[in-house]
Amino acid sequence: MRQDRRLIGMGRVMIYALAAAVFVTLGLSFAGALHPLGDSLAVFRLPLAGLAALLCALIWLSGLRRAALAGLALLALAEVPVIQSYLRAGAGHDFTLYQKNLYARPADRQAQIADIAAVAPDFLTLQETVPSNRHVLASLKEQLPTQLDCAEPGQSGVALASRFPAIPGSAICAQRLAALQLNTPKGAVWLVSMHLHWPWPHEQAEQLAGLLPVLRGLEGPVIVAGDFNMVPWSHTVRQVARATGGKRAGPVRGSYDLFHFMPIAIDHVLAPGGGVNWLRGKLGSDHRGLVAHVAL
Repeated sequence: MRQDRRLIGMGRVMIYALAAAVFVTLGLSFAGALHPLGDSLAVFRLPLAGLAALLCALIWLSGLRRAALAGLALLALAEVPVIQSYLRAGAGHDFTLYQKNLYARPADRQAQIADIAAVAPDFLTLQETVPSNRHVLASLKEQLPTQLDCAEPGQSGVALASRFPAIPGSAICAQRLAALQLNTPKGAVWLVSMHLHWPWPHEQAEQLAGLLPVLRGLEGPVIVAGDFNMVPWSHTVRQVARATGGKRAGPVRGSYDLFHFMPIAIDHVLAPGGGVNWLRGKLGSDHRGLVAHVAL
């Protein structure tokens, strides 16, 4: 009998300790402004919340009902930014944009070319452009005649294209970013294609620190799209939104399968008036495409 009580007591201690660790980790996922580790943990905020809710239920059953209720209240507050990210950020439709990380490995690209052509976007943003997939951009030259491909030696590049003409002298290539100002029926609009590195312990924060002055220096409306390698409720995405005056096109769409089974939203489109997006197929890539109707 005593041994059973001892085992039950040990089980409760383990649950309490695990709950404390999960809530601390969840709290650290909000610390991206203080250290890039926070954004890395933000990627796992939803599964952490699920685990925390389960542990609160076990704490309730153990008899500590006030502690369980307090934990659930904190959990509800913690998930507000996530819930907000799942809401649509706007419903205007000035332009259609097709966003795609092509994936640097060789693959058959004909289905991808056909899908872009079928969507007939005003803007196209691409990442991981390499010699084996640059024919995708070339194949769309007639439909999207204005093109900018920013290739870096020894690395995959970023590219963009549009059916609207470019404003001469506006092209920018910098640290896996391509930007071009276009003369559209709505006036001059900047189009940006961006590919951020993986987060901490990789160099995403350092890369973004170098790109933010470039983004802030773009005068006029800015539409930025790309593979951010970061979830929408992160400090990283908020920084890009603030620098460009953009709102993320929603709702949240799982464009990449982390660990091959966990869909996460790391491809984003931001525009001054927000927008609405839809997923397309992978079509030879490890990322799903994203089509967005965006507003200025």
